[in-house]
Amino acid sequence: MTPQNIMAVTKSAEQNLKKNPLTRLFPWLGNIRITISTKLILGYLLVIVFISAVFMVIGVRLINDLVLSEAQEKVRNDLNAAREIYLGQQTHIYDVVNLTAKRFCLRDALVVENREQVTAVLLSVQQEAEIDFLVATDPYGYVVARSGNPDLVGDNQGYDEIVQAVLSQERTIAATALIANEDLAKESPLLAEKAHIEFIDTDLARDREETEETSGMVIKAAAPIYDSTGDFIGVLYGGVLLNRNYEIVDKIKQTVYENIKYKDQDVGTATIFQDDLRISTNVRNEDGSRAIGTRVSEEVYNQVIVKGEPWIDRAYVVNSWYITAYEPIRDMYDRIIGILYVGVLEQKYLDIQRRSTLTFLGISVAGSLISMVMSYVLAQSILKPVYKLVAASKEVAEGNLEAKVDIRTNDELQYLADTFNSMSAALQKRDEQLKEFTTQKVMESERLALVGQLSANIAHELNNPLQGIVTFAYLLLEDNSCEDPNTRYSLEKIAGQANRCRDIIRGLLDFSRQRRPDKTHCNVNEVLNECAAFQCR
Repeated sequence: MTPQNIMAVTKSAEQNLKKNPLTRLFPWLGNIRITISTKLILGYLLVIVFISAVFMVIGVRLINDLVLSEAQEKVRNDLNAAREIYLGQQTHIYDVVNLTAKRFCLRDALVVENREQVTAVLLSVQQEAEIDFLVATDPYGYVVARSGNPDLVGDNQGYDEIVQAVLSQERTIAATALIANEDLAKESPLLAEKAHIEFIDTDLARDREETEETSGMVIKAAAPIYDSTGDFIGVLYGGVLLNRNYEIVDKIKQTVYENIKYKDQDVGTATIFQDDLRISTNVRNEDGSRAIGTRVSEEVYNQVIVKGEPWIDRAYVVNSWYITAYEPIRDMYDRIIGILYVGVLEQKYLDIQRRSTLTFLGISVAGSLISMVMSYVLAQSILKPVYKLVAASKEVAEGNLEAKVDIRTNDELQYLADTFNSMSAALQKRDEQLKEFTTQKVMESERLALVGQLSANIAHELNNPLQGIVTFAYLLLEDNSCEDPNTRYSLEKIAGQANRCRDIIRGLLDFSRQRRPDKTHCNVNEVLNECAAFQCR
Protein backbone atom coordinates (compact mmCIF):
# COMPACT_ATOMS: atom_id res chain seq x y z
CA MET A 1 0.00 0.00 0.00
CA THR A 2 1.37 3.39 -1.02
CA PRO A 3 1.69 6.30 1.43
CA GLN A 4 -1.11 8.04 -0.45
CA ASN A 5 -3.43 5.06 0.13
CA ILE A 6 -2.50 4.92 3.81
CA MET A 7 -3.28 8.61 4.20
CA ALA A 8 -6.62 8.15 2.42
CA VAL A 9 -7.62 5.23 4.66
CA THR A 10 -6.59 7.15 7.78
CA LYS A 11 -8.56 10.19 6.68
CA SER A 12 -11.62 8.03 5.93
CA ALA A 13 -11.39 6.40 9.37
CA GLU A 14 -11.18 9.80 11.02
CA GLN A 15 -14.24 10.99 9.10
CA ASN A 16 -16.20 7.87 10.10
CA LEU A 17 -15.18 8.41 13.69
CA LYS A 18 -16.45 11.98 13.54
CA LYS A 19 -19.74 10.78 12.03
CA ASN A 20 -20.31 8.43 14.96
CA PRO A 21 -23.05 10.03 17.12
CA LEU A 22 -21.62 8.56 20.32
CA THR A 23 -18.23 10.07 19.50
CA ARG A 24 -19.85 13.43 18.85
CA LEU A 25 -21.67 13.27 22.17
CA PHE A 26 -18.74 11.82 24.09
CA PRO A 27 -15.46 12.80 22.38
CA TRP A 28 -13.43 10.86 24.93
CA LEU A 29 -14.85 7.61 23.52
CA GLY A 30 -12.68 8.11 20.45
CA ASN A 31 -9.59 7.68 22.60
CA ILE A 32 -10.71 4.40 24.17
CA ARG A 33 -9.64 1.12 22.61
CA ILE A 34 -12.36 -1.48 23.01
CA THR A 35 -11.67 -5.09 22.13
CA ILE A 36 -14.00 -7.15 19.98
CA SER A 37 -14.67 -9.39 22.97
CA THR A 38 -15.80 -6.41 25.01
CA LYS A 39 -17.91 -5.09 22.14
CA LEU A 40 -19.62 -8.45 21.66
CA ILE A 41 -20.30 -8.92 25.35
CA LEU A 42 -21.48 -5.32 25.74
CA GLY A 43 -23.70 -5.74 22.69
CA TYR A 44 -25.23 -8.90 24.12
CA LEU A 45 -25.62 -7.22 27.50
CA LEU A 46 -27.33 -4.20 26.00
CA VAL A 47 -29.77 -6.41 24.11
CA ILE A 48 -30.39 -8.58 27.17
CA VAL A 49 -30.83 -5.59 29.49
CA PHE A 50 -33.14 -3.83 27.04
CA ILE A 51 -35.27 -6.90 26.38
CA SER A 52 -35.32 -7.77 30.09
CA ALA A 53 -36.32 -4.22 31.02
CA VAL A 54 -39.12 -4.17 28.46
CA PHE A 55 -40.16 -7.68 29.48
CA MET A 56 -40.17 -6.70 33.16
CA VAL A 57 -42.14 -3.49 32.62
CA ILE A 58 -44.72 -5.18 30.42
CA GLY A 59 -44.82 -8.27 32.62
CA VAL A 60 -45.28 -6.30 35.84
CA ARG A 61 -47.98 -4.21 34.17
CA LEU A 62 -49.75 -7.33 32.93
CA ILE A 63 -49.50 -8.96 36.35
CA ASN A 64 -50.91 -5.88 38.06
CA ASP A 65 -53.70 -5.55 35.51
CA LEU A 66 -54.43 -9.26 35.72
CA VAL A 67 -54.60 -9.26 39.51
CA LEU A 68 -56.76 -6.12 39.51
CA SER A 69 -59.09 -7.44 36.82
CA GLU A 70 -59.30 -10.76 38.67
CA ALA A 71 -60.20 -8.93 41.88
CA GLN A 72 -62.80 -6.83 40.08
CA GLU A 73 -64.26 -9.89 38.41
CA LYS A 74 -64.43 -11.60 41.80
CA VAL A 75 -66.26 -8.72 43.48
CA ARG A 76 -68.59 -8.53 40.48
CA ASN A 77 -69.46 -12.19 41.02
CA ASP A 78 -69.62 -11.59 44.76
CA LEU A 79 -72.10 -8.78 44.15
CA ASN A 80 -74.24 -11.14 42.10
CA ALA A 81 -74.18 -13.62 44.98
CA ALA A 82 -74.99 -10.86 47.48
CA ARG A 83 -77.91 -9.72 45.34
CA GLU A 84 -79.27 -13.26 45.28
CA ILE A 85 -79.01 -13.48 49.07
CA TYR A 86 -80.76 -10.12 49.39
CA LEU A 87 -83.48 -11.14 46.95
CA GLY A 88 -83.70 -14.48 48.75
CA GLN A 89 -84.63 -12.63 51.93
CA GLN A 90 -87.21 -10.65 49.97
CA THR A 91 -88.59 -13.87 48.51
CA HIS A 92 -88.73 -15.38 52.00
CA ILE A 93 -90.83 -12.46 53.26
CA TYR A 94 -92.99 -12.67 50.13
CA ASP A 95 -93.67 -16.36 50.76
CA VAL A 96 -94.37 -15.85 54.47
CA VAL A 97 -96.89 -13.07 53.84
CA ASN A 98 -98.46 -14.77 50.82
CA LEU A 99 -98.89 -18.14 52.56
CA THR A 100 -100.12 -16.57 55.80
CA ALA A 101 -102.74 -14.58 53.89
CA LYS A 102 -104.15 -17.90 52.64
CA ARG A 103 -104.42 -19.52 56.06
CA PHE A 104 -107.97 -20.57 56.90
CA CYS A 105 -107.61 -19.64 60.54
CA LEU A 106 -106.61 -16.08 59.67
CA ARG A 107 -109.33 -15.76 57.02
CA ASP A 108 -112.05 -17.12 59.27
CA ALA A 109 -110.96 -14.93 62.22
CA LEU A 110 -111.12 -11.83 60.00
CA VAL A 111 -114.56 -12.78 58.71
CA VAL A 112 -115.96 -13.06 62.26
CA GLU A 113 -113.86 -10.03 63.36
CA ASN A 114 -112.07 -12.02 66.08
CA ARG A 115 -109.15 -9.61 66.61
CA GLU A 116 -107.56 -11.66 69.40
CA GLN A 117 -107.34 -14.73 67.21
CA VAL A 118 -106.00 -12.71 64.29
CA THR A 119 -103.34 -11.19 66.57
CA ALA A 120 -102.40 -14.62 67.89
CA VAL A 121 -101.98 -15.99 64.37
CA LEU A 122 -99.87 -13.00 63.35
CA LEU A 123 -97.67 -13.24 66.44
CA SER A 124 -97.14 -16.96 65.91
CA VAL A 125 -96.15 -16.49 62.28
CA GLN A 126 -93.86 -13.56 63.13
CA GLN A 127 -91.93 -15.58 65.68
CA GLU A 128 -91.78 -18.65 63.49
CA ALA A 129 -90.69 -16.77 60.34
CA GLU A 130 -88.39 -14.38 62.24
CA ILE A 131 -89.76 -11.20 60.76
CA ASP A 132 -90.12 -7.85 62.52
CA PHE A 133 -93.80 -7.07 61.99
CA LEU A 134 -96.96 -8.56 60.54
CA VAL A 135 -100.18 -6.54 60.17
CA ALA A 136 -103.69 -7.25 58.87
CA THR A 137 -106.01 -4.56 57.49
CA ASP A 138 -109.58 -4.44 56.25
CA PRO A 139 -110.44 -3.91 52.56
CA TYR A 140 -109.96 -0.15 53.00
CA GLY A 141 -106.51 -0.30 54.59
CA TYR A 142 -107.49 0.23 58.23
CA VAL A 143 -105.45 -1.87 60.64
CA VAL A 144 -107.31 -4.76 62.23
CA ALA A 145 -104.45 -6.42 64.12
CA ARG A 146 -100.69 -6.05 64.72
CA SER A 147 -98.20 -8.63 65.89
CA GLY A 148 -95.70 -6.17 67.37
CA ASN A 149 -98.09 -3.58 68.86
CA PRO A 150 -101.45 -5.34 69.45
CA ASP A 151 -103.07 -2.40 71.25
CA LEU A 152 -102.71 0.00 68.32
CA VAL A 153 -105.38 -0.68 65.70
CA GLY A 154 -107.69 1.35 63.49
CA ASP A 155 -105.08 3.55 61.83
CA ASN A 156 -105.15 3.75 58.04
CA GLN A 157 -102.23 2.22 56.14
CA GLY A 158 -103.81 2.72 52.75
CA TYR A 159 -101.38 5.53 51.96
CA ASP A 160 -98.45 3.10 52.13
CA GLU A 161 -97.26 2.50 48.57
CA ILE A 162 -97.08 -1.28 48.82
CA VAL A 163 -100.40 -1.63 50.67
CA GLN A 164 -101.99 0.82 48.25
CA ALA A 165 -100.77 -1.24 45.28
CA VAL A 166 -102.24 -4.43 46.77
CA LEU A 167 -105.55 -2.69 47.51
CA SER A 168 -105.78 -1.57 43.91
CA GLN A 169 -104.32 -4.60 42.16
CA GLU A 170 -105.25 -7.39 44.60
CA ARG A 171 -101.97 -9.26 44.08
CA THR A 172 -99.00 -10.07 46.30
CA ILE A 173 -96.15 -7.54 46.10
CA ALA A 174 -92.71 -7.51 47.74
CA ALA A 175 -90.19 -4.66 47.56
CA THR A 176 -87.73 -2.57 49.51
CA ALA A 177 -89.22 0.58 50.98
CA LEU A 178 -88.46 3.49 53.28
CA ILE A 179 -90.74 3.89 56.31
CA ALA A 180 -90.94 7.01 58.43
CA ASN A 181 -90.03 6.76 62.09
CA GLU A 182 -93.60 7.39 63.28
CA ASP A 183 -94.90 4.55 61.12
CA LEU A 184 -92.22 2.25 62.51
CA ALA A 185 -93.24 3.27 66.00
CA LYS A 186 -96.77 2.11 65.21
CA GLU A 187 -95.48 -1.35 64.34
CA SER A 188 -93.16 -1.45 67.37
CA PRO A 189 -91.42 1.23 69.44
CA LEU A 190 -88.31 -0.94 69.36
CA LEU A 191 -88.21 -0.71 65.56
CA ALA A 192 -88.37 3.10 65.69
CA GLU A 193 -85.52 3.15 68.17
CA LYS A 194 -83.54 0.67 66.09
CA ALA A 195 -83.95 2.76 62.95
CA HIS A 196 -82.52 5.89 64.58
CA ILE A 197 -78.85 6.25 63.56
CA GLU A 198 -76.54 9.20 64.18
CA PHE A 199 -74.06 10.15 61.47
CA ILE A 200 -70.36 9.54 62.04
CA ASP A 201 -67.84 11.75 60.29
CA THR A 202 -66.36 9.77 57.42
CA ASP A 203 -63.43 10.63 55.21
CA LEU A 204 -64.29 11.40 51.58
CA ALA A 205 -68.05 11.41 52.27
CA ARG A 206 -70.25 14.17 50.85
CA ASP A 207 -71.36 17.08 52.99
CA ARG A 208 -74.83 16.81 54.53
CA GLU A 209 -76.73 19.15 56.79
CA GLU A 210 -78.44 16.27 58.58
CA THR A 211 -76.74 14.69 61.55
CA GLU A 212 -79.00 11.66 62.01
CA GLU A 213 -81.39 9.32 60.24
CA THR A 214 -84.72 8.36 61.83
CA SER A 215 -86.54 6.61 59.00
CA GLY A 216 -85.95 2.96 58.30
CA MET A 217 -85.42 0.81 55.24
CA VAL A 218 -87.42 -2.40 55.19
CA ILE A 219 -87.98 -5.38 52.97
CA LYS A 220 -91.75 -5.45 52.88
CA ALA A 221 -94.39 -7.66 51.33
CA ALA A 222 -98.19 -7.36 51.16
CA ALA A 223 -100.81 -9.87 49.99
CA PRO A 224 -104.57 -9.77 49.52
CA ILE A 225 -106.83 -11.80 51.84
CA TYR A 226 -109.91 -13.52 50.42
CA ASP A 227 -112.79 -15.27 52.22
CA SER A 228 -114.10 -18.69 51.36
CA THR A 229 -116.26 -17.26 48.60
CA GLY A 230 -113.35 -15.40 47.02
CA ASP A 231 -114.34 -11.93 48.16
CA PHE A 232 -111.53 -9.48 48.99
CA ILE A 233 -111.65 -8.90 52.74
CA GLY A 234 -108.31 -7.28 53.58
CA VAL A 235 -104.55 -6.99 53.22
CA LEU A 236 -101.78 -8.72 55.13
CA TYR A 237 -98.38 -6.99 55.12
CA GLY A 238 -95.16 -7.67 56.95
CA GLY A 239 -91.47 -7.12 56.70
CA VAL A 240 -88.00 -6.90 58.17
CA LEU A 241 -86.26 -3.69 59.20
CA LEU A 242 -82.76 -3.57 57.71
CA ASN A 243 -81.40 -0.92 60.08
CA ARG A 244 -78.98 -2.67 62.47
CA ASN A 245 -80.15 -6.03 61.12
CA TYR A 246 -76.99 -7.98 60.28
CA GLU A 247 -78.53 -11.21 59.07
CA ILE A 248 -78.17 -10.48 55.35
CA VAL A 249 -74.68 -8.93 55.45
CA ASP A 250 -73.32 -11.65 57.73
CA LYS A 251 -74.85 -14.34 55.54
CA ILE A 252 -73.15 -12.75 52.52
CA LYS A 253 -69.86 -12.67 54.39
CA GLN A 254 -70.17 -16.26 55.53
CA THR A 255 -71.41 -17.63 52.21
CA VAL A 256 -69.21 -15.68 49.83
CA TYR A 257 -66.07 -15.05 51.89
CA GLU A 258 -66.32 -17.88 54.44
CA ASN A 259 -65.38 -15.47 57.26
CA ILE A 260 -61.72 -15.60 56.17
CA LYS A 261 -59.40 -13.03 57.73
CA TYR A 262 -56.19 -11.54 56.36
CA LYS A 263 -53.80 -9.87 58.78
CA ASP A 264 -56.55 -9.66 61.40
CA GLN A 265 -58.94 -8.03 58.94
CA ASP A 266 -61.94 -9.55 57.22
CA VAL A 267 -61.09 -10.43 53.64
CA GLY A 268 -64.62 -9.69 52.48
CA THR A 269 -67.27 -7.30 53.76
CA ALA A 270 -70.86 -6.47 52.88
CA THR A 271 -73.03 -3.45 53.58
CA ILE A 272 -76.56 -2.21 53.02
CA PHE A 273 -76.83 1.57 52.66
CA GLN A 274 -79.90 3.71 53.17
CA ASP A 275 -79.11 6.50 50.75
CA ASP A 276 -75.41 7.04 51.63
CA LEU A 277 -75.67 5.83 55.26
CA ARG A 278 -74.47 2.45 56.48
CA ILE A 279 -77.43 0.87 58.25
CA SER A 280 -76.27 -2.76 58.10
CA THR A 281 -72.65 -3.79 57.72
CA ASN A 282 -69.82 -5.99 58.87
CA VAL A 283 -67.21 -3.35 58.07
CA ARG A 284 -65.43 -2.59 61.33
CA ASN A 285 -64.25 0.62 62.97
CA GLU A 286 -60.83 0.94 64.57
CA ASP A 287 -62.30 -0.23 67.88
CA GLY A 288 -63.78 -3.35 66.26
CA SER A 289 -67.40 -2.19 66.34
CA ARG A 290 -69.58 -2.26 63.25
CA ALA A 291 -69.32 0.93 61.23
CA ILE A 292 -73.00 1.83 61.55
CA GLY A 293 -73.49 5.55 60.91
CA THR A 294 -70.52 5.95 58.58
CA ARG A 295 -71.23 6.97 55.01
CA VAL A 296 -70.13 6.10 51.51
CA SER A 297 -67.60 8.27 49.68
CA GLU A 298 -68.90 11.11 47.55
CA GLU A 299 -67.41 9.62 44.39
CA VAL A 300 -69.31 6.37 44.86
CA TYR A 301 -72.47 8.24 45.86
CA ASN A 302 -72.46 10.26 42.64
CA GLN A 303 -71.92 7.14 40.57
CA VAL A 304 -74.50 4.87 42.22
CA ILE A 305 -77.16 7.10 43.79
CA VAL A 306 -77.08 10.09 41.44
CA LYS A 307 -76.32 8.34 38.14
CA GLY A 308 -77.81 4.97 39.04
CA GLU A 309 -74.82 3.05 37.69
CA PRO A 310 -72.86 0.25 39.39
CA TRP A 311 -69.41 0.98 40.77
CA ILE A 312 -66.73 -1.68 40.45
CA ASP A 313 -63.37 -0.29 41.45
CA ARG A 314 -61.18 0.40 44.44
CA ALA A 315 -62.76 2.61 47.08
CA TYR A 316 -61.94 3.87 50.55
CA VAL A 317 -64.17 2.06 53.05
CA VAL A 318 -64.16 3.60 56.55
CA ASN A 319 -60.44 3.10 57.25
CA SER A 320 -59.04 0.84 54.53
CA TRP A 321 -58.95 0.50 50.77
CA TYR A 322 -61.11 -2.24 49.25
CA ILE A 323 -61.78 -3.60 45.78
CA THR A 324 -65.48 -2.89 45.83
CA ALA A 325 -68.72 -3.38 43.98
CA TYR A 326 -71.75 -1.17 44.59
CA GLU A 327 -75.16 -1.28 42.96
CA PRO A 328 -78.33 0.71 43.67
CA ILE A 329 -81.23 -0.67 45.69
CA ARG A 330 -84.57 0.45 44.21
CA ASP A 331 -88.09 0.56 45.56
CA MET A 332 -91.18 -0.74 43.78
CA TYR A 333 -91.30 2.37 41.58
CA ASP A 334 -87.63 2.02 40.55
CA ARG A 335 -86.49 4.91 42.71
CA ILE A 336 -82.99 4.55 44.17
CA ILE A 337 -83.22 4.45 47.95
CA GLY A 338 -80.03 2.65 48.93
CA ILE A 339 -76.93 0.73 47.95
CA LEU A 340 -75.87 -2.90 48.18
CA TYR A 341 -72.11 -3.26 48.63
CA VAL A 342 -69.54 -6.03 48.72
CA GLY A 343 -65.78 -5.63 48.83
CA VAL A 344 -62.55 -7.51 49.30
CA LEU A 345 -59.55 -6.14 51.16
CA GLU A 346 -57.20 -4.51 48.66
CA GLN A 347 -54.13 -5.23 50.77
CA LYS A 348 -54.48 -8.94 50.07
CA TYR A 349 -54.33 -8.35 46.33
CA LEU A 350 -51.54 -5.80 46.71
CA ASP A 351 -49.53 -8.47 48.50
CA ILE A 352 -50.40 -10.95 45.75
CA GLN A 353 -49.25 -8.37 43.20
CA ARG A 354 -46.07 -7.76 45.14
CA ARG A 355 -45.27 -11.46 45.49
CA SER A 356 -46.08 -12.12 41.84
CA THR A 357 -44.01 -9.13 40.76
CA LEU A 358 -41.04 -10.19 42.90
CA THR A 359 -41.30 -13.74 41.60
CA PHE A 360 -41.50 -12.49 38.04
CA LEU A 361 -38.59 -10.11 38.57
CA GLY A 362 -36.57 -12.90 40.16
CA ILE A 363 -37.21 -15.17 37.19
CA SER A 364 -36.36 -12.33 34.80
CA VAL A 365 -33.13 -11.49 36.63
CA ALA A 366 -32.15 -15.16 36.78
CA GLY A 367 -32.91 -15.50 33.08
CA SER A 368 -30.86 -12.38 32.36
CA LEU A 369 -27.91 -13.72 34.34
CA ILE A 370 -28.10 -17.05 32.54
CA SER A 371 -28.33 -15.18 29.23
CA MET A 372 -25.27 -13.12 30.19
CA VAL A 373 -23.27 -16.26 30.94
CA MET A 374 -24.43 -17.84 27.69
CA SER A 375 -23.57 -14.63 25.81
CA TYR A 376 -20.08 -14.70 27.32
CA VAL A 377 -19.62 -18.33 26.28
CA LEU A 378 -20.98 -17.55 22.82
CA ALA A 379 -18.69 -14.53 22.49
CA GLN A 380 -15.70 -16.63 23.46
CA SER A 381 -16.69 -19.32 20.95
CA ILE A 382 -16.80 -16.62 18.27
CA LEU A 383 -13.56 -14.99 19.38
CA LYS A 384 -11.52 -18.20 19.69
CA PRO A 385 -11.18 -18.52 15.88
CA VAL A 386 -10.47 -14.78 15.74
CA TYR A 387 -7.62 -15.25 18.22
CA LYS A 388 -6.25 -18.03 16.00
CA LEU A 389 -6.39 -15.69 13.02
CA VAL A 390 -4.62 -12.95 15.00
CA ALA A 391 -1.85 -15.36 16.06
CA ALA A 392 -1.42 -16.60 12.50
CA SER A 393 -1.34 -13.00 11.23
CA LYS A 394 1.46 -12.21 13.67
CA GLU A 395 3.44 -15.21 12.40
CA VAL A 396 2.98 -14.03 8.82
CA ALA A 397 4.02 -10.52 9.84
CA GLU A 398 7.17 -11.99 11.42
CA GLY A 399 8.03 -13.78 8.18
CA ASN A 400 6.54 -17.23 8.64
CA LEU A 401 4.54 -17.42 5.42
CA GLU A 402 3.82 -21.10 6.00
CA ALA A 403 1.46 -20.27 8.91
CA LYS A 404 -1.99 -21.84 8.47
CA VAL A 405 -5.26 -21.64 10.41
CA ASP A 406 -7.45 -24.69 10.95
CA ILE A 407 -11.03 -23.53 11.73
CA ARG A 408 -14.04 -25.78 11.21
CA THR A 409 -17.11 -23.76 12.18
CA ASN A 410 -19.08 -23.97 8.92
CA ASP A 411 -19.70 -20.24 8.94
CA GLU A 412 -18.14 -16.95 7.87
CA LEU A 413 -15.21 -17.48 10.23
CA GLN A 414 -14.28 -20.69 8.43
CA TYR A 415 -14.57 -18.82 5.13
CA LEU A 416 -12.31 -16.10 6.54
CA ALA A 417 -9.81 -18.73 7.70
CA ASP A 418 -9.80 -20.38 4.27
CA THR A 419 -9.29 -16.97 2.69
CA PHE A 420 -6.43 -16.29 5.09
CA ASN A 421 -4.81 -19.61 4.20
CA SER A 422 -5.19 -18.78 0.51
CA MET A 423 -3.67 -15.37 1.12
CA SER A 424 -0.78 -16.93 3.05
CA ALA A 425 -0.15 -19.40 0.22
CA ALA A 426 -0.28 -16.57 -2.33
CA LEU A 427 2.16 -14.52 -0.27
CA GLN A 428 4.49 -17.51 0.02
CA LYS A 429 4.37 -18.08 -3.75
CA ARG A 430 4.91 -14.39 -4.46
CA ASP A 431 7.77 -14.31 -1.96
CA GLU A 432 9.47 -17.19 -3.77
CA GLN A 433 8.96 -15.46 -7.11
CA LEU A 434 10.31 -12.24 -5.65
CA LYS A 435 13.38 -14.07 -4.34
CA GLU A 436 14.03 -15.60 -7.76
CA PHE A 437 13.56 -12.22 -9.43
CA THR A 438 15.84 -10.54 -6.89
CA THR A 439 18.51 -13.20 -7.36
CA GLN A 440 18.34 -12.72 -11.12
CA LYS A 441 18.56 -8.97 -10.80
CA VAL A 442 21.49 -9.25 -8.39
CA MET A 443 23.32 -11.48 -10.85
CA GLU A 444 22.64 -9.01 -13.65
CA SER A 445 23.78 -6.16 -11.44
CA GLU A 446 26.98 -8.00 -10.60
CA ARG A 447 27.56 -8.73 -14.29
CA LEU A 448 26.98 -5.10 -15.14
CA ALA A 449 29.30 -4.07 -12.34
CA LEU A 450 32.01 -6.36 -13.73
CA VAL A 451 31.43 -5.03 -17.23
CA GLY A 452 31.59 -1.49 -15.88
CA GLN A 453 34.77 -2.21 -13.97
CA LEU A 454 36.29 -3.89 -17.04
CA SER A 455 35.23 -0.96 -19.18
CA ALA A 456 36.79 1.44 -16.70
CA ASN A 457 40.03 -0.54 -16.76
CA ILE A 458 40.03 -0.63 -20.56
CA ALA A 459 39.22 3.05 -20.72
CA HIS A 460 42.03 3.79 -18.31
CA GLU A 461 44.43 1.68 -20.39
CA LEU A 462 43.28 3.34 -23.60
CA ASN A 463 43.51 6.82 -22.18
CA ASN A 464 47.37 6.89 -22.20
CA PRO A 465 47.83 5.73 -25.85
CA LEU A 466 45.18 8.15 -27.00
CA GLN A 467 46.89 10.94 -25.10
CA GLY A 468 50.11 10.04 -26.88
CA ILE A 469 48.37 10.01 -30.27
CA VAL A 470 46.87 13.44 -29.65
CA THR A 471 50.17 14.83 -28.44
CA PHE A 472 52.18 13.52 -31.39
CA ALA A 473 49.48 14.64 -33.81
CA TYR A 474 49.70 18.18 -32.52
CA LEU A 475 53.50 18.04 -32.56
CA LEU A 476 53.43 17.04 -36.23
CA LEU A 477 50.98 19.82 -36.99
CA GLU A 478 53.25 22.32 -35.31
CA ASP A 479 56.21 21.08 -37.29
CA ASN A 480 56.69 23.43 -40.25
CA SER A 481 58.04 20.63 -42.34
CA CYS A 482 54.51 19.26 -42.77
CA GLU A 483 53.22 21.62 -45.38
CA ASP A 484 51.40 19.11 -47.54
CA PRO A 485 47.64 19.94 -47.26
CA ASN A 486 46.55 16.33 -47.43
CA THR A 487 48.97 15.32 -44.75
CA ARG A 488 47.97 18.26 -42.60
CA TYR A 489 44.27 17.40 -43.06
CA SER A 490 44.93 13.80 -42.04
CA LEU A 491 46.82 14.87 -38.94
CA GLU A 492 43.99 17.21 -37.91
CA LYS A 493 41.55 14.38 -38.48
CA ILE A 494 43.66 12.05 -36.32
CA ALA A 495 43.89 14.67 -33.55
CA GLY A 496 40.14 15.38 -33.62
CA GLN A 497 39.14 11.70 -33.52
CA ALA A 498 41.68 11.04 -30.79
CA ASN A 499 40.23 13.91 -28.73
CA ARG A 500 36.79 12.48 -29.28
CA CYS A 501 37.89 9.05 -28.05
CA ARG A 502 39.59 10.73 -25.09
CA ASP A 503 36.36 12.54 -24.15
CA ILE A 504 34.38 9.29 -24.39
CA ILE A 505 36.87 7.52 -22.18
CA ARG A 506 36.82 10.38 -19.67
CA GLY A 507 33.00 10.21 -19.62
CA LEU A 508 33.14 6.47 -18.95
CA LEU A 509 35.65 7.02 -16.19
CA ASP A 510 33.49 9.73 -14.63
CA PHE A 511 30.40 7.49 -14.86
CA SER A 512 32.09 4.47 -13.32
CA ARG A 513 33.74 6.43 -10.51
CA GLN A 514 31.98 5.82 -7.10
CA ARG A 515 30.98 9.10 -5.55
CA ARG A 516 28.65 10.17 -2.77
CA PRO A 517 25.41 11.79 -3.98
CA ASP A 518 25.80 15.54 -3.89
CA LYS A 519 22.56 17.48 -4.30
CA THR A 520 23.19 20.94 -5.81
CA HIS A 521 21.18 23.41 -7.79
CA CYS A 522 21.81 23.07 -11.52
CA ASN A 523 20.48 24.07 -14.89
CA VAL A 524 18.40 21.18 -16.16
CA ASN A 525 18.90 22.25 -19.77
CA GLU A 526 22.66 22.06 -19.44
CA VAL A 527 22.46 18.59 -17.88
CA LEU A 528 20.21 17.36 -20.67
CA ASN A 529 22.47 18.86 -23.32
CA GLU A 530 25.50 17.15 -21.80
CA CYS A 531 23.69 13.82 -21.72
CA ALA A 532 22.62 14.24 -25.33
CA ALA A 533 26.10 15.26 -26.41
CA PHE A 534 27.61 12.25 -24.59
CA GLN A 535 25.09 9.95 -26.22
CA CYS A 536 25.80 11.35 -29.67
CA ARG A 537 29.58 10.91 -29.48
